[in-house]
Order: sequence, then structure tokens, then C-alpha cells
Amino acid sequence: MAIIDRNDILETIKMISEEHLDIRTVTMGISLLSCAGDDVDTVCKKVYDKITAAAENLVSVAEEISVRYGVPIINKRISVTPASLILQSENPKDFVKLARALDEAAIKVGVNFIGGFSALVQKGITPTEMAMINAIPEALFSTERVCSSVNVGSTKAGINMDAVAKMGEIVKETAEITKDADGFGCAKLVVFCNSVEDNPFMAGAYHGVGEAEYVINVGVSGPGVVKCALEKVKGADFEVVAETIKKTAFKITRMGQLVAREASKRLGIPFGIVDLSLAPTPAVGDSVAHILEEMGLEQCGTHGTTAALALLNDAVKKGGIMASSFVGGLSGAFIPVSEDAGMIDAVTAGTLSLDKLEAMTCVCSVGLDMICVPGTTSAETVAAIIADEAAIGMINQKTTAVRIIPAPGKVVGDTVDFGGLLGTGPVMPVNDKCSTEFIRRGGRIPAPVHSFKN
Repeated sequence: MAIIDRNDILETIKMISEEHLDIRTVTMGISLLSCAGDDVDTVCKKVYDKITAAAENLVSVAEEISVRYGVPIINKRISVTPASLILQSENPKDFVKLARALDEAAIKVGVNFIGGFSALVQKGITPTEMAMINAIPEALFSTERVCSSVNVGSTKAGINMDAVAKMGEIVKETAEITKDADGFGCAKLVVFCNSVEDNPFMAGAYHGVGEAEYVINVGVSGPGVVKCALEKVKGADFEVVAETIKKTAFKITRMGQLVAREASKRLGIPFGIVDLSLAPTPAVGDSVAHILEEMGLEQCGTHGTTAALALLNDAVKKGGIMASSFVGGLSGAFIPVSEDAGMIDAVTAGTLSLDKLEAMTCVCSVGLDMICVPGTTSAETVAAIIADEAAIGMINQKTTAVRIIPAPGKVVGDTVDFGGLLGTGPVMPVNDKCSTEFIRRGGRIPAPVHSFKN
């Protein structure tokens, strides 16, 4: 039997009480393939019944584990099979009804969000998938906890530019229909390239078809812990910095695996993965930007930021995979602007631009996340931003994503307050030159040569 070191216990307590270490989410994945059909009322009933039965004890179990181990568990969530695979309908109104059934089930079991109002259209779009995509604005407007995602590209398939153009329109429609909340619906909508099947984080979580019937995935976060660790090695070279981050990520991942296995045992369903993503919050001391600044940058966004982020992301992954054989999801560093106090400060100061953020997404876990832009930004410009991120993901064989909010009525310099973990987004400028003709070409951008590996 392993001896538990007293110092390790004290260190963990300090991480939780002073350095913002938490379990960001316990997410139950639920396969809805057994609910599939073409009659919307029958499908909705099956979906509601299956989710409420499977996740009946999810919230209470997570809360019991939190109390027992003294670890804050911030969110309890559900991910389900992509909706476009469950309901066979070409009527968007049917998919809105399905979204409401998902929302009602989420409210019934008490989870914060339910992800999986999703479609995978990286190579083409079926009529059913088009109906689901067309339903997204109304679905996000008329539900409270439903999150939506669409995968428009992959390294193997290339980029479906018809889907990219469509998602530019959908983002704009979603912003407009939720304009009374500054376009809040867009905060629950993400457009992916190379999306993953076991991501526990919203808004991009869905339960992939390669997953088991039920599974528990845990997302851990600890930007504050990493920053505090780096404060102890000021002036040290980058080898020391990398080792320090790796060791810290190892400890954080261990805690995530403990919670995941305990939840799996109590709920009687398999443990899937631990996603070690440094997901920031607006709280002081819980910022990825501040980690980069601790490495020696005056402010996030200045020259050297991309290199610092590359080191951080790689070291986090290395520490995580040594701590658990089942590290998955995205695992690395997230750089959402509105959710990170340091990023907000950098944007407000003019140090961090949209172009610099795009460069940073080449080396981090996801992409342009929680970016607020002027409400007058065109659908084609939104689509072009999505296309650029998809290209980065496709070429670099990594997941990239865009969660962008064209805030109605807002201009550069304004702020949009979403509250809670979603924070406050400063409205950022976009390039004023037009990409319309580029987006309207349509078709598919072919997969890169290195995609052919069979």
C-alpha cells in the first residue's frame, strides 16, 4: 500500500483553497442511438426518458464526492449522441422540438449544460443535417441549457466550405435572435475542425458513436496552480519551466482521475477520460494569460506569446499522460477571451489582437474562443474566420474551433457581460476588407497530402 505523504496532502489543500484548483466538470456521456427514429414525438419521449433515467443521480453523486474529498466540482454536464444522427427529419421545427426535449431532461436532472445538438458535416451535408443546422438559432433561443456544435472540417476530409459559409449565416442568425441578451446564444455554439468524441467541455461536447453506451469524462482545470508553481522558479531557464509545469499537471490530473473513477464506481458506468485543459475563469488568479506573463512577458499578446503558449500546452500534455493512461478530450490550454481576466486586460490594452489570437491557436488546445466582435460583422466575415481556424486544424492535425459572438448593436470598445464563467467580453475589431467572393466559391478545400496515411 502506498504511503500518503503529509506534504502532498497539504499541497493539495493549498491548491484548492488558494490557487483555484477545481474539477471544472463531471460530464456523463449518453448514447442516444437506441432512441433514433423518424417520428419526432416518439424520439423526444425516448430521449427524455433515457437521459432522466441514466443521469438521475449524476448531480447528487458529484456533490457527495466534492464533499468527501473537499474538491470543488463546478459543473455537472451531459453529452449525447449528435442530434443529426438521432432524428431522421428534414423539418427544422422537429429539431427545435428535440432540442427542447434535451433541455427539459437537463433541467429535470439538474445539470448545468447538455451538449450534443450537433452535426458532423466535414465532407458533406445531408438533408437531415441541414435541417438540424437550420434549427440551431431557434433551438438555442428557446432552450436554457442546450449547447450546439458543428464539425466542418478534418485532416482526413478537408474543409467543407459550403458548411463553413452556412455556419457564418447561422452564427449571425443566432446572435440576432438572442440580441436582447447581447447575442448570448452564440456562446453556446461552436464550429469545429477535427472535433473529438470524448470532450467533456462545453459548448463542444458530444458523445461520439465510437463511445460506450454510458461513460464518465472529467475535465480538470488549474491555471492558478500552474502560475503559483512558476512563481517559485523565477528566472530559471525554460527546461526548469517545462519540468515545473509537467509536475504540476501530473498532480492536477491525478486528482481528476480520482474523481472520475469514484464517480464511475458510484454511478456504475465506465470511466472514460480525464481532460486536463487549463480552462480559465474571470476570477483573479485563474488566468492562462497570467501564466504566460509569469514566464516573462510584460503582457499576453506581445512578441513571445506564441512560444510561451507552445511550451505551456506541450508541458501540460506531457504531465497529464504520465498521470493517467486515459487522458483525452482536448487537454492543454484554452484561451477564451471573455473567460480569462488576463486576456480581457490584454485586449483592452490593445496588446492582444484577433490576428495574434489566431497565431496562438496554432499551438494551443482549441481556437478562437468566446470572441466578441461588432454586431455589424457580416456572415461572410464570420465564415472566413471559421475557415482560417479550420485550415489551422486541418494542416496541423489538431482540433480547432471558433466560438464567436457578433454582438448586436455593439461596436469596438464596448463590452458584453455574459456573467458567471462566461465573463465579460471586450468587442474586438475585425479586418475591414471583404472575404465575400472567397466564401461564396463553395465546394471543398481538399485534405492535405499528409492526410493520406493508410
